Amino acid sequence: MQIHQIKSIGDKRKKRVGRGGKRGTTSGRGTKGQKSRSGRRIRPQFRDILKKIPKKKGYRVKIVGKPVAVVNLRDIDRKFSEGALVNPKTLVENGLVRRISGKIPRVKILGNGELTKKFIIKDCAFSKKAEEAWKKFS
Repeated sequence: MQIHQIKSIGDKRKKRVGRGGKRGTTSGRGTKGQKSRSGRRIRPQFRDILKKIPKKKGYRVKIVGKPVAVVNLRDIDRKFSEGALVNPKTLVENGLVRRISGKIPRVKILGNGELTKKFIIKDCAFSKKAEEAWKKFS
């Protein structure tokens, strides 16, 4: 053995295939397909799955309105006394509105029925008919 014939143990390079030379037509890469091409790179499977999902305008955001409890004027007139404060908290206390997920919901007052007493209404939304009836009476 001569000094020029010695190889170090750490020199274990991968065989470089596909650069012409005396290897026949396919240069030692087999035939056809992605693996025989130069610069091949296998795509991650996750990317293919992701590309198949349809992307539409605003597909990530779902805007869901907060729940609204509904109360009619006749129910307020029946349960509350003259000059009483009507707000979501007092409506829950009097049993006209239920809590939603343990929280006091937003309240909208509808115009079914008539008012016979004056009330102080705060923090509630009105339908047009209910607002006209409340303003006319107070």
